[in-house]
Amino acid sequence: MPQETANTLRELIRSRLRGHKFISVSNREPYLHIWRDDHLEWMWPASGLVVALDPVMRASHGLWVAHGSGSGDRDRAASDAQGFVDVPPDDPSYRLKRVWLSKAQEENYYYGFSNSALWPLCHLSYRPPVFRQEHWEAYQEVNQLFADSVAEEVGDDRAFVFIQDYHFALLPRMLRRKCPQAVIAHFWHIPWPNPEVFRICPWKQDILRGMLGNDLLGFHIHYHGNNFMDTVDRELEARIDRERAAIIYRRHMTKIRAFPISIDFDSITRQSEDRATEERMECIRRRFHIGEDMIVGVGADRIDYTKGLLERVDAVDCFLERFPEYRGRFVFFQAGVPSRTHVKEYRRLNEDLDACVRRVNQKYGTADWCPIIFLRQRLPLSELLAWFRMARFAMVSSLHDGMNLVAKEFVASRVDGQGVLLLSRFTGAARQFHSDAVLINPYAADEVAGAIHRAIEMEPEEARRRMKKMREQVRENNVYKWAADIIRKLSKLA
Repeated sequence: MPQETANTLRELIRSRLRGHKFISVSNREPYLHIWRDDHLEWMWPASGLVVALDPVMRASHGLWVAHGSGSGDRDRAASDAQGFVDVPPDDPSYRLKRVWLSKAQEENYYYGFSNSALWPLCHLSYRPPVFRQEHWEAYQEVNQLFADSVAEEVGDDRAFVFIQDYHFALLPRMLRRKCPQAVIAHFWHIPWPNPEVFRICPWKQDILRGMLGNDLLGFHIHYHGNNFMDTVDRELEARIDRERAAIIYRRHMTKIRAFPISIDFDSITRQSEDRATEERMECIRRRFHIGEDMIVGVGADRIDYTKGLLERVDAVDCFLERFPEYRGRFVFFQAGVPSRTHVKEYRRLNEDLDACVRRVNQKYGTADWCPIIFLRQRLPLSELLAWFRMARFAMVSSLHDGMNLVAKEFVASRVDGQGVLLLSRFTGAARQFHSDAVLINPYAADEVAGAIHRAIEMEPEEARRRMKKMREQVRENNVYKWAADIIRKLSKLA
């Protein structure tokens, strides 16, 4: 099959959607507007969802409904009175409609039920989920707000509604009641746990009923879809059709499918081989005093306890302890994007991470060498690609992850064919790169330290062979293929 591109996706949408409106729904908006020195500026949020879905929306010229969360969005300065704004700001190709939430709604629905209950419940990261009645009530309330907002746009028209992630488990059923003519799909961007884990949720049946309002429910990998079917089988009186990967509940069928999410491979490749990236590499070396012979490792993540950041620092500590010959010759760079700092667990993680990095740097550092460079900020993609190009290896040490697009971005950036990917076994990406990444157990510091050593000592020819196969995998299975597969399935349901 030929490689999918923005053009082929656009043609597919035109031929398959046949005049249907295309509406995407997510909590996170694709473009934030913020006030800076009395000027309104826009920026991309740090989100794999946005990276994946923005090209799809550009191709479809559809409508994206999301929470207005930037400082220039909350005060409604960046949109019209109805909440609409054309995006991308520098080259508009689709519309964004904002849903505004009160401070209490955001606190209880987003920081509360979504990220203090569902997130840890689904990620198996040894953080107990918090279940509070006020959080659940706000979650229901906000899902209803979004249902009302989407229904206003659907009206009596034919429409495909594409819902994103765990913030809207109740939305599909609400929309089914309001817009029975719409075709509703939902992509769950995080893992789905097994039934024994999910059964501790007090509102488990309400969540499952909400999700079974979908016509199509997608996960990154089959394993998560199977877990979902097992959970429904345990909790509801529903018919599970495993041969067709479908669930029939109250005479409505929901098809369960795996759609491994990806990136715009060609775009990242073009940026990575641009002369400007080479110049940024030189600027980075000068800024951080990194010589050409220095061995560089890279990590780039949101600061989240599921990403295994503390475990990553411990592994670097173990590596320098076991292989002292690399002291002074090795530096590990970690970019960490602050996230959900309203949640107690995240504040504590930031404090612990600072302490761990400081401990390792004090333990091994010298007057002219620091083993770990930690930047607590969101780097522009152009700068991140420069770090990726410089690195001997990238480390993705998630404790549990639906897919992980950083791994794919690193692979796409390596236009030189070099670089080694150290990849957690507990990511969806490990299912695709199982033969060519160096798979690691992030809980085992000694194992990861050994993997770092293996990556550094790997023969260039072996590294090239592995990287070539991973690049072919990402090139073929890019974000446009992810979207095209979903569009094809949706069109068959119309």
